Amino acid sequence: MAEMKSILNRMLNHEELTRGETKDILLGITRSEFPQEQVTALLTGLQMRGITVDELLGFRDGVLESGVHVTLDCDRFIDVVGTGGDRKNTFNISTTACFVIAGAGYKVAKHGNYASTSKSGASNVIEHHGIKFTSDMDKLNRSINECGIVYLHAQLFARAMKFVGPVRKALPFPTCFNLLGPLVNPSNPQCQLLGVATLEQMRLYSNVYQKIGIDYAIVNSIDGYDEISLTGNFKVTTNNYERIFKPSDLGLRTALPEELVAGATEEEAAEIFDSVLENRALPAQKDIVLANAAFGIQVYEKGQKSIEECLEIARESLESGKALETFKKFAALNC
Repeated sequence: MAEMKSILNRMLNHEELTRGETKDILLGITRSEFPQEQVTALLTGLQMRGITVDELLGFRDGVLESGVHVTLDCDRFIDVVGTGGDRKNTFNISTTACFVIAGAGYKVAKHGNYASTSKSGASNVIEHHGIKFTSDMDKLNRSINECGIVYLHAQLFARAMKFVGPVRKALPFPTCFNLLGPLVNPSNPQCQLLGVATLEQMRLYSNVYQKIGIDYAIVNSIDGYDEISLTGNFKVTTNNYERIFKPSDLGLRTALPEELVAGATEEEAAEIFDSVLENRALPAQKDIVLANAAFGIQVYEKGQKSIEECLEIARESLESGKALETFKKFAALNC
């Protein structure tokens, strides 16, 4: 108990914690070593001051160490994920893009959860199609080997999150744990496409990824979407470059915000997901998925292909029916 009091006193003096300290704190929380009041004070203090890269990495280390690790028997795979919290209620852009990427022949380990601020999160749309979540390693490896994609439902792997759940629910503001979702894929992917809602988050995650040492692209639509929305200019930061794009730079038209909306129900969101994979969606919905898939493919290719080449690879996956075929095979394997 005294250790947490000492840490809280240090935070009052504006001191930063080390990566090792926040890892130990996280592991202590999973062992119920601290009263809820002290955990609440810690998370509040971090939110007011702003979390550092090392503090966030320490919490990540603790979540991964206390969780279920996934060992996939392939050399390279990608995760495509958004931070969430942009409150735009978009359809399942990242999840749909994952099947386009897998349809193009790349390996994908998609990490996701139920919706927090939209009508349909990744786990909602996957479960809606009758797919069963699993932590069985044989089933997970069969999925990625036979159809190129595996789905990792966060709640089966990140055991630590349930210990901070009550505190997070009681607080009227997001905490640093909202930033952890994209960083705790239990399979430790070698590359990741991440959508963030703010440029401040882009800087934070860029520094985090550089320390982790993976290939990455972080995207942010300047009007506040945590993905490439094509509703205006968007910024992309990768291991190789930092650039602001216009939709027309990709040969795509500017989308209207209403063309991205998931709808009022989980069923409506699932219908948009299906319509994109079946190549019958609104042109804007299709373009948005292709744009996000293209930048994911570029990350996978270590920046060796131009974004125009990657867009054509994504388009071929979708328009040839390979993305839909991949999803059907995935569903058959995992139902």
